[in-house]
Amino acid sequence: MSLISETDYGTPLSRAEEQVTLTIDGQTVTVPAGTSIMRAAVDAGISVPKLCATDSLEAFGSCRLCLVEIAGRSGTPASCTTPVAPGLVVSTQTERLKQIRRGVMELYISDHPLDCLTCAANGDCELQDMAGAVGLREVRYGYDGANHLGQEKDESNPYFTFDPSKCIVCSRCVRACEEVQGTFALTIQGRGFGSKVSAGALADNFLSSECVSCGACVQACPTATLSEKSVIEIGTPEHSVVTTCAYCGVGCSFKAEMRGEEVVRMVPYKEGKANRGHSCVKGRFAWGYANHRERILKPMMRESIDQPWREVSWEVAIDRVASEFKRLQEKYGRLSIGGITSSRCTNEETYLVQKLVRGGFGNNNVDTCARVCHSPTGYGLSQTYGTSAGTQDFDSIEHTDVVLVIGANPTDAHPVFGSRLKKRLRQGAHLIVVDPRRTDLVRSPHIEADYHLALRPGTNAAILNALAHVIVTEGLINEAFVRDFCDRDAFEYWMQFVADPKNSPEAVSLVSGVPAEAIRGAARLYATGGNAAIYYGLGVTEHSQGTTSVMAIANLAMVTGNIGRPGVGVNPLRGQNNVQGSCDMGSFPHELTGYRHISDDATRHAFEALWNRPLDREPGLRIPNMFDAAIEGSFKGLYVQGEDILQSDPNTKHVVAALSAMECVVVQDLFLNETANYAHVFLPGSSFLEKDGTFTNAERRINRVRKVMTPRNGMADWEITLAIAKAMGFEMHYDHPAEIMDEIARLTPSFAGVSYDLLDRLGSVQWPCNGAAPEGTPVMHIGGFVRGKGNFMITEYVPTDERTGPRFPLLLTTGRILSQYNVGAQTRRTDNVIWHEEDVLEIHPHDAEQRGVRDGDWIRLDSRAGSTTLKACITERVAPGVVYTTFHHPQTQANVVTTDYSDWATNCPEYKVTAVQVSPSNGPSEWQREYERQADHSRRIAKAAAE
Repeated sequence: MSLISETDYGTPLSRAEEQVTLTIDGQTVTVPAGTSIMRAAVDAGISVPKLCATDSLEAFGSCRLCLVEIAGRSGTPASCTTPVAPGLVVSTQTERLKQIRRGVMELYISDHPLDCLTCAANGDCELQDMAGAVGLREVRYGYDGANHLGQEKDESNPYFTFDPSKCIVCSRCVRACEEVQGTFALTIQGRGFGSKVSAGALADNFLSSECVSCGACVQACPTATLSEKSVIEIGTPEHSVVTTCAYCGVGCSFKAEMRGEEVVRMVPYKEGKANRGHSCVKGRFAWGYANHRERILKPMMRESIDQPWREVSWEVAIDRVASEFKRLQEKYGRLSIGGITSSRCTNEETYLVQKLVRGGFGNNNVDTCARVCHSPTGYGLSQTYGTSAGTQDFDSIEHTDVVLVIGANPTDAHPVFGSRLKKRLRQGAHLIVVDPRRTDLVRSPHIEADYHLALRPGTNAAILNALAHVIVTEGLINEAFVRDFCDRDAFEYWMQFVADPKNSPEAVSLVSGVPAEAIRGAARLYATGGNAAIYYGLGVTEHSQGTTSVMAIANLAMVTGNIGRPGVGVNPLRGQNNVQGSCDMGSFPHELTGYRHISDDATRHAFEALWNRPLDREPGLRIPNMFDAAIEGSFKGLYVQGEDILQSDPNTKHVVAALSAMECVVVQDLFLNETANYAHVFLPGSSFLEKDGTFTNAERRINRVRKVMTPRNGMADWEITLAIAKAMGFEMHYDHPAEIMDEIARLTPSFAGVSYDLLDRLGSVQWPCNGAAPEGTPVMHIGGFVRGKGNFMITEYVPTDERTGPRFPLLLTTGRILSQYNVGAQTRRTDNVIWHEEDVLEIHPHDAEQRGVRDGDWIRLDSRAGSTTLKACITERVAPGVVYTTFHHPQTQANVVTTDYSDWATNCPEYKVTAVQVSPSNGPSEWQREYERQADHSRRIAKAAAE
């Protein structure tokens, strides 16, 4: 084990300017001013023993192992906290230092269990390594009960144990919780030999504490005090493979540490440019779903959805899919079938599905889950800036002075970026939160938002226009930026619009519920506070004015000049691991890869020439159009790759009616999901651990996904699509996903320079990556917009048609929780359920009291679309008149109550605004009890298949 990592323990090298020369162990070393002596020693190839120092934390200087001698100075200072100075002569190995270090280490070991051979960290313990490094061979001391060797283990966390008897109180776990994660859940209690790490003063154990199980403490621990249970059960890993997390759009890099083909643990990769060595509970620990007993591993078929499934061979299943799709097209026409790509699958796999639909089905009836989440981002940013993605990399947050978070909850939905954001806020950046709910960012340890604009759901566009109104009418415009980089006519027209008194904070206050002075203060801070960045999520896009709000955000950034450099920009926080990539790969019915319209002759001809197939120039059906056409009788067959549209799409009754009307529904997934209840063929999919490919995260970063085990189902997802295409008479020839990426690069200007060789060499790249940017583009629109001049768009606020009234007086909005992911298909099949066993409805105490509802009561949630039941959680996190729930558990099915209202431009559903009523209930409804019966039946099928 290396005695010190390659990362600086002092001032980052790139930020230092003055160079300092000193001598260490007789070697002349020149390093930037502010560098620690420890770092300088590493540069000289000199190892210095250490225990409390680690590359992800600030220097602490408590372990007394990294001591050095400096000529002309008394004492033995800690090298990790002592900065270099010109002319220093440093010694790291003297007899005096050796004796001190052995003595210090002897004291550590004297207060440590003597079970090295049976210790969980055997072979992976820094304490053992340092004992060897300082030459310790025997221990003379013991303290007869004054130590902490008899303390009990804390086994409460499902993923790791805490054994205080092995703790050396180095504080690395405490510091990691504070500095890296920003949760402040751990502390040191007591003094001297009585000091110990505690999971919070008010908690009995880790599970009951504020710990979010990100794993930073486990990663930082130099002993077996904090040990992953998987390592204890399986053993120390023997090799590792770098890959990419398959959860949210942050796109964290991990080392999958293995024994053979068995995953022992997922360790955040320090060189990962999206996560910089950090992780969350999902990516770090919740990977066990890949081996869950309910996973389906063999293809299944049935003649009708009221019949039981029967297992068949891959050949039989693929032949059935192809023959049925051919039959439907012969009977109902070429446009009668379509496909839905998956934002959980790789770029290469989604590319193949849209290629199958266009080249094999002969139509453009292909769509993706981005339709129901970030399609307004694509359209809104393309109209204003000329691209359909965020403008920055995550590192940009380190240069931000003012952060505006609107309609996003990054600490729950994008937790690794959320930790980086909190760190920047603790360093002094200002924060504006626009959200109807009091999220953790509004107020948490060492963080408090300067402004929380707790708007009524559905009024985003109005608030954004009011912010712009203040900027324009108070003369806070960045005139130089607008003059040099924006369309002047569009700007003048927009300025007249936004200056209208109807957009004033006073007028908007009446519809939004936000005080006018708070709007004015937030606008002034954003416009004048320095580098200002906007981060937004589904709370912006999933509205009938989702596209309008995205355009309004783009307008704000342009009018203040907060675009085109680090620390600023417009940053959509994408939900799923590859939702950006699925859009990039041509998954929309009107666009080919790189967001080029299907009607563009030159673009279409390039694809036709390479695919050797004519392509339809007319856009196909969007997902909602597919459902409508199915109910009308003209759309009969659907290939669904890795999406649970029944649980994730709005107005569940409408989706059920559409799926029931189809004659052949093919579901390709890991588990029998809700959509599979209406499927005729089930094709077992492969997990991210079983395939090669790439994911593209929210910052446009293309990351490699590497296979660490053989596909348990026998085929990777890309191979399944190839088999269907061949059976349909549209054979594609690829031996490896690298060849698919090569084809994508040939056809897509923004990916022209991307190859697996490049990704392996650089680790990752951000598109566009081409001749003009051979190593990618971290920050977009430097020196001008992709479309030429920035285009200000008129963003008239139009109230949603979904209104409250006497029958439905409350507004429901939805979101996610940290431990669960989307519809829960993966995380519900892990120990993460211990933190979120069911969806609950957050309701304000005033609204609960009016309805006779107590905390934990069953309540009935009714809307114009449907009803469901769940338990109440009384909280002031929501305002009076607003209720909130998550959508992770199918037995609740929040989308039973959401309506089919959608964004005017993209049909993105309006999940965030549903008029509802809440009333007491005696328990689950009849449909929920029926669901439980069906779920039990599905579990029995999966169990039988596993056996």
